[in-house]
Amino acid sequence: MKTVLITFVFALLGTGLYAQKGMKIGIHGGLPLDEFQDQLSLVAGVDLGYRWGLSEIIDLGVMVGFVNGFPEKYDRDLFAEDLPNIQFMPLAASIRFWTSNSFSIGGDVGQAIGINDGNDGGLYYRPTIAYLMGAQTEVNISYTGIELDGATWSTLTLGVLYTFDF
Repeated sequence: MKTVLITFVFALLGTGLYAQKGMKIGIHGGLPLDEFQDQLSLVAGVDLGYRWGLSEIIDLGVMVGFVNGFPEKYDRDLFAEDLPNIQFMPLAASIRFWTSNSFSIGGDVGQAIGINDGNDGGLYYRPTIAYLMGAQTEVNISYTGIELDGATWSTLTLGVLYTFDF
């Protein structure tokens, strides 16, 4: 099932790259919250997506990404524990509402596929507020949530997104 979903998203992205304008590539970094705060020190990720303008105020699209949680290193007296990186590949639909020429609110919703051992992934959601700094560059702040079995991955991130107009 994961392979079919991944193939479908890449096929959809590949079709859009040649037929439409609006390919997006972004990077983001931030801090873990709540349940993963003791296990992780930092979170970083990249996103690749495509959005179509449905009107002057609504954009709809798809995205795929990679998110890595860097482990916290514990050193309590003589006990040291190495924790693994926690990694996801989100596949999601995106929507943005442009409240002005420079500000947008929206989010991504989909599935985050767990990459590291013992990580099954889960429901992915990422509400975002963005400021357009130029014709193709935006800065955004977002909250990322992934509903895992028995836990919720939550982070607060700051990112930069660049749009390629073909």
